[in-house]
Amino acid sequence: MKRLSRFRRHRAVAPLLLVLALLSIGTTFSVAGASTSTPITAAERSALIEEGKEIFLKGCSSCHGLNAEGATIAPSLIGVGAASVDFQVATGRMPMADMSQQAMRKAPVYNEREVEALAAYVASLAPGPEIPGEEHLNYERDGSLAEGGELFRTNCAMCHNFAGQGGALTRGKYAPTVMGVTSRHIYEAMITGPQSMPVFSDKTITPEEKLSIIKWIKAVEVEPQLGGASLGRVGPVTEGLLVWTLGLGLLIGVAVWLAMKAR
Repeated sequence: MKRLSRFRRHRAVAPLLLVLALLSIGTTFSVAGASTSTPITAAERSALIEEGKEIFLKGCSSCHGLNAEGATIAPSLIGVGAASVDFQVATGRMPMADMSQQAMRKAPVYNEREVEALAAYVASLAPGPEIPGEEHLNYERDGSLAEGGELFRTNCAMCHNFAGQGGALTRGKYAPTVMGVTSRHIYEAMITGPQSMPVFSDKTITPEEKLSIIKWIKAVEVEPQLGGASLGRVGPVTEGLLVWTLGLGLLIGVAVWLAMKAR
């Protein structure tokens, strides 16, 4: 130890320790990344598909058909891909009792394993959009906040509101709020086009641009309300009208109350 202590003030010690620390950190992340991205075997995939088929026959076939070919009350699932199943089932939109109504986001019926199995089964029927992995959803690194805001206002705001709060559509339908939605489900919605939403292919909006949109949405979620209550962020005109309506109603109520007291 005394021999080592003699070199602790040497000018080469600090750079050497820095290099060792960087190598250690890099090795740790490489091992962690390898452990999380290990692909499943063919046998595991086959078992997952079989499990998903059993779940489908019990909970989905009554509407979508025994072979997912569709029926009068529900569309075919052949070719919709794993991403569509993950979006619909993991957000609780499916299964639903009344197919004539718009599916609403709610607590999911199936757990993560069951959703994965259902998605694997439907994906095995025909090619379709795949579930984006975590390595494809690094919007903090690969997304642009300014570009995301511009893309959202150009492609999404006419339905989802300029602040992503949702809005009404024709024939009793609506565009839901995008606040509180996971990045994976936002990405899946763009590539599958659920319900009234169009499909934004990679030629229309590139994967990098999709991540920019997600980055902007996530920034809006945590944006502080410096002016007080947001009133749903429906815009200054509507918010001003609401304030005037409430204010005038309150003044009229006070005037009527004073008139009654004066009698």
